[in-house]
Amino acid sequence: MTGHVAFLGLGAMGQRMARRLLEAGNSVVVWNRDSAKTSALETAGAQVAATPGAAANGAILVVSMVRDDEASRRVWCAPGDGALARMDESAVAVECSTLSRGWVRELADAAAKHGVSLLDAPVAGSRPQAESGQLIHLVGGEPPALKRAEPYLKSWSATVLSVGPSGSGTLAKLLLNQLFAVQVAAMAEIVASARGAQVDVSRLIEAIGATPVCSPALKVASMAMLGTNHPPQFPLELVAKDLSYAASLADSTLHPISEAVQLTVANALRAGLGGQNITALCQLYD
Repeated sequence: MTGHVAFLGLGAMGQRMARRLLEAGNSVVVWNRDSAKTSALETAGAQVAATPGAAANGAILVVSMVRDDEASRRVWCAPGDGALARMDESAVAVECSTLSRGWVRELADAAAKHGVSLLDAPVAGSRPQAESGQLIHLVGGEPPALKRAEPYLKSWSATVLSVGPSGSGTLAKLLLNQLFAVQVAAMAEIVASARGAQVDVSRLIEAIGATPVCSPALKVASMAMLGTNHPPQFPLELVAKDLSYAASLADSTLHPISEAVQLTVANALRAGLGGQNITALCQLYD
């Protein structure tokens, strides 16, 4: 494959992922709704496009990393300047955002009408992993498209996992985020209970972290609850969005644990914690 890679969306994750593409020696064209965020990448060697469609024109790979369904719909399908309408049929579209499965299926159908292969390929990991190229891709889509895209995905990821047909990557990511939110919410309650019982919380967390019960990610989150600063790695406003998308997967079966966590996160947003990391859930109990 020859040509450029288009990268749409330069938020906290997109900035880092696009920079990894450049550092790997690729020709990169970027677009962002707020053009002020393109200057650092332009200085690093990227070209800047005025619209998603202009960025996608002639690209071999088009990657999107945006906030939600609405933003994804705009970059891919906006009349006149959406990326899909300007892509060559030989190109691959890669949606890395964490979105609803319903929209991803709709997007796959729209891509197919343009003769374009779509991969839904959200990532596990946050800003430090994006910077160091240690993200994990959960990919839904056809193997031939993944084979063509994978060398580029590995610019910012250490692992690329094919989890099934279109929509499967999104499903896996939503359920993964749901699991993590449940774990962190439970740990916030444990920390509050320990403080109420006048237990040495730091020693308790150290003990829990030494057991097989505690995952590495939960151990990091637990340690963060010892402090008062919670800079966003997984902001609570995005946790709420992802839990809402995950809830739309549910059938008539009751999901009381997930529903309780969704309510807890909603309370955190009402308390003004939306811009803080998920670990700020512990502040609900102060």
